[in-house]
Amino acid sequence: MDIKHVAVNTRLLIKGKIEGIGRFAYEILKKMAENNPDVHFTFIFDRPWDESFIFGQNVRGVELFPPSRHALLWYLGFHYTIPKYLTQIQPDVYFSPEPYLTNHPRIPQVNVFHDLDYVHRPQDIGSFWSREYLLRMFPYYAQKADRIMAVSAYTRKSLMDLYRIPGEKIEIVNSNRNPIFGVIEEEEKEKVRKQYTGGHPYFYFAGTMQPRKNVENLMLAFDIFKQRFPSDMKLLLVGRQGWKTERAQAIYDAMAYKSSVVFTGFVSDEDMNRISGGAVALCFVSFLEGFGLPPLEAMHAQTPSICSDRGAIPEVCGDAVLYVNPDSPESIAEGMIKMYGDAAFRQALIAKGQVRKKLFSWEKNAQDAWAVLQRAVEDKKKLKTYR
Repeated sequence: MDIKHVAVNTRLLIKGKIEGIGRFAYEILKKMAENNPDVHFTFIFDRPWDESFIFGQNVRGVELFPPSRHALLWYLGFHYTIPKYLTQIQPDVYFSPEPYLTNHPRIPQVNVFHDLDYVHRPQDIGSFWSREYLLRMFPYYAQKADRIMAVSAYTRKSLMDLYRIPGEKIEIVNSNRNPIFGVIEEEEKEKVRKQYTGGHPYFYFAGTMQPRKNVENLMLAFDIFKQRFPSDMKLLLVGRQGWKTERAQAIYDAMAYKSSVVFTGFVSDEDMNRISGGAVALCFVSFLEGFGLPPLEAMHAQTPSICSDRGAIPEVCGDAVLYVNPDSPESIAEGMIKMYGDAAFRQALIAKGQVRKKLFSWEKNAQDAWAVLQRAVEDKKKLKTYR
């Protein structure tokens, strides 16, 4: 059955705030709309949208109440407002680039799981109500979905093990880097170092400041690195302040070398690429990642990475990064010493990264995602319960 109309949850498409899952949604939907000009797409926003998200004449935006700012509003939106609207427009399939689905009984639905960190590490979730919603409702959405996309084999296995979802229902559709990432000139590298570190070399972290990202152990490791390997190295922590940052603040306050730590806050995509391109290495030592975009983006900037050996990162990065134990500041510090002190090792990782990055393509991802939507519609038709 040919798909003629797709309704999409686009609440994560927010101008100037395209991060992580939002990047996946943006790139996949843009390719889908471009590749299927005869298909009508209804993008369902929860607030006024920017016209840059209307990717073609075959895309129409609609704003539905309520704005999804709280768990109660998530429930009202996905279980009342959106199902009612889907009944009115009768799309062939409903696609959500995140786990949230509706309780509509007939329209085929497909969602995307990026990780199950809220199950593995529920203590890291910002608020009680958010944690309870994810723990209670995401298993329901996984069961409700006609098909599920997982961004990695690691996430697929987590769905199978934790939610007992049959493997044949889950298909891998990888994420990928922000297309803006690429190599910058040496002159630009000097400018970015001068801008952020007074001209000194630096490691950097990219992500929201929250417990799962393990900024605490990264700062402890940087202190060890500076004690054992005296240098003018700096550590840039790039990203917005998230939640549960009290311990990170206490560790920073107690650091012997806190004057060498620079908090940049949220930066533009262009500046993120510049920071990546000018760095000695990325330090990405999260306790868990369902995919892990920063190391892949660093590969495109020709910058090596020190990474956690957990979650999906080994699957995504292969032999193109230096792995460390995220639980051990000592292990992370040893990785920093190795990376900073061995230029030949850095170049070898960069070369491996240039090979590894070619395994990931938004075009292929979009084609894979479209095939999953088609199979969901075909599955529903076979069951004779569609509409």
